[in-house]
Formats: sequence, C-alpha cells, structure tokens
Amino acid sequence: MIWVFVLIGGLLICFCGVLLVGAPYVPTLKPQVAAALELADLKAGQTLLELGCGDGKVLIAAAQQGIQVVGYELNPILALIAWLRTRRYGPQVHVIWGNFWQRPWPQAEAIFVFLLPKYMPKLDKKCMQYAHSPIKLVSFAFEVPNKKPVRQKAGLYLYAYS
Repeated sequence: MIWVFVLIGGLLICFCGVLLVGAPYVPTLKPQVAAALELADLKAGQTLLELGCGDGKVLIAAAQQGIQVVGYELNPILALIAWLRTRRYGPQVHVIWGNFWQRPWPQAEAIFVFLLPKYMPKLDKKCMQYAHSPIKLVSFAFEVPNKKPVRQKAGLYLYAYS
C-alpha cells in the first residue's frame, strides 16, 4: 500500500513541482500549434526552441514541416513521452530533460513558450541577452509586459528581439 503513496507523491512532484520554475502541463491545442508555427515563420532547416515541450505535440508539428526542434521539459515523465513520440524524426528533434532557465540555449531562429505571466519578465530579459539574435518569441496566452507584440493570432503573441 505504501507504494501507492510513493507513486502519487512522485506524480505530484513531477506535475506540480514545475510550477516553481515555469508552468503546469497544459496541452497546446491544434489550432494554436498551427498558428504558433505560422507566426514563427520558419523555413525547413531552421530551428525552433520550445521551452516546456510537454508531450511533444509542437515538436512533432514543427518536425513535420522540416524544422529542426529542441524542446526542454522539466517533468521527467513528459520528457520521456516527448522523446518517445519524436524518436521517428531522428536528429531533427532533440528533447532535453532539464530546467531551461539553468541550461544554455542552442542557436535558434524562434522560441515557443506557454509560461505563466509571472515568468514573462524573466523570459524577456533572457531573450534580450540571447547570444544568437535576432530571435522571434511566440508566446501562447500570455504577453511580455511592457513590450508590444509584432503580431497576434489565435491567442498567441509574436515578439522580435535583435
């Protein structure tokens, strides 16, 4: 019986612990995935960085368009699911289990996020300091404070950093 409590405790840590550094797992809906990729406007061979890749839905949609994708996921269960779902794309998709705030970001032309509002100022600062600029940021649902989006579509905001 103790194993049930251990399992429940582990799941709570995996799914609720991420609130301390980003956002809970909420799947991005298909219309927003399509809109995000449209706003990012990447060509085949370019790279999308997804901060909090969840189950890999955005990674798969981008890979199907020939886009190189790097996804960070803090939740080990979701990182494993994303890795398993994207294995067929080989080196085109790279899933990293870890905290994207503490890891160096690879060179990319665009970033996709679905973060809580309290983390948007920190993300804005990190994007301004990103070594590989210019970079486009597509944020689902939440705006970057004191920054005007370049475009908006289907609840997504596009920002440009140079």
